[in-house]
Amino acid sequence: MQFSAPTSNPAPMGNPAPMGAPAPAAPAAAPVPAAPAAGSMTVNLSKGQKVSLSKMAPSLSNLMIGLGWDVQKYDGAQDFDLDASLFLCAPGNKVSKPSNFVFYNNLKAPGVEHMGDNRTGAGAGDDEVIKVNLDAVEADVDKIAITVTIDQADVRKQNFGMVENAYIRVVDESTGNELLRYDLGEDYSIETAVVIAEIYRNNGEWKFNAIGSGFAGGLAALCNNYGLQT
Repeated sequence: MQFSAPTSNPAPMGNPAPMGAPAPAAPAAAPVPAAPAAGSMTVNLSKGQKVSLSKMAPSLSNLMIGLGWDVQKYDGAQDFDLDASLFLCAPGNKVSKPSNFVFYNNLKAPGVEHMGDNRTGAGAGDDEVIKVNLDAVEADVDKIAITVTIDQADVRKQNFGMVENAYIRVVDESTGNELLRYDLGEDYSIETAVVIAEIYRNNGEWKFNAIGSGFAGGLAALCNNYGLQT
């Protein structure tokens, strides 16, 4: 941000001060705005953008991942139940064992904990929360895919075209600083599942990729995509 001094007409010249009189005091300098504290600024991402979490916070270990959304309400419409799920992928973008699929019926895997299903999405703030200890993630996991699906979407005739204000944010739990946020926008229509983002290893760093890719077919389609049988 740039600052410029206010402009004004110069004051008329007065009589010179008598010899020996003290010079008038200089006006006090304007205070300099303080710079933001290091690590306290949230990075806002767009679809397809990537950022190094390790460079943003070199000592980063424990993450809080918050997911939120609103749904469009119609008279007589059924409640929405959106569910966050995580696929802990080995090289090749496939889940090597069922226990590395974290969802409402399997809330924990090494280094990852789903804090539970919010069945209505009611209330302000994060609708579902995931906690990740990067140091405890198994060595053969090189990617964590973070997804959201709509439960019983086909039966209830619901899709992500009816969901708005969806976002993901990542917080460094050791400092409480929000590192990044990705707002998904509203460019979905028939999709019933979305890969929101990925956290992945790359050359010794952990990175974040804002994906925002939609799928038809709900959770079953995602499981098939990551090599799991349903």
